[in-house]
Amino acid sequence: MTEIICAGFGGQGVLITGMILAYCGMQEGKYFTWYPSYGSEMRGGTANCNVKISEEEIASPYAKHLDILVSMNDVAINKFEPTMKPGAVLMANSSLLAEDRVFRDDIRVVKVPATEIAARLDNPKGTNIVMLGALCKATGLFEEEFMKRSIDEYFAKKGKVNPKNALCFDEGFKAVS
Repeated sequence: MTEIICAGFGGQGVLITGMILAYCGMQEGKYFTWYPSYGSEMRGGTANCNVKISEEEIASPYAKHLDILVSMNDVAINKFEPTMKPGAVLMANSSLLAEDRVFRDDIRVVKVPATEIAARLDNPKGTNIVMLGALCKATGLFEEEFMKRSIDEYFAKKGKVNPKNALCFDEGFKAVS
């Protein structure tokens, strides 16, 4: 089972990021859960979601021992880094990190300037898609083409088609060495 938390401020696409991961799991025929949590402030308040993807049934939707943390800001890291397993992957939006940020030494930290990449591609709402591209490469959770296609399908089902999302995904993927 893979336990994931996507966290940041409301309006950064945190909940959608988790929904896309759950959608990818569903498309692969796996069991999955998606459990959102957000403040009443909505945009600008804190938001996060727990995602679990498994080959077997899942007893609880709550992620307690993270394999992956997708963090859009320092506040999210402060809150969830302690719950990460040794060897887990922390995907950090380095555009919004403090320069002197210190991380645990028993986890893998992947820094991606996601906000800057999305802005450069003229798709500021695509910051989360940049992070998904980076996550895809850093973790191998899903195959690149499958995940890219699933993102397009997810938005198409909602009547939203944005070709710039594919560019954001590709640049996020390339940002990971």
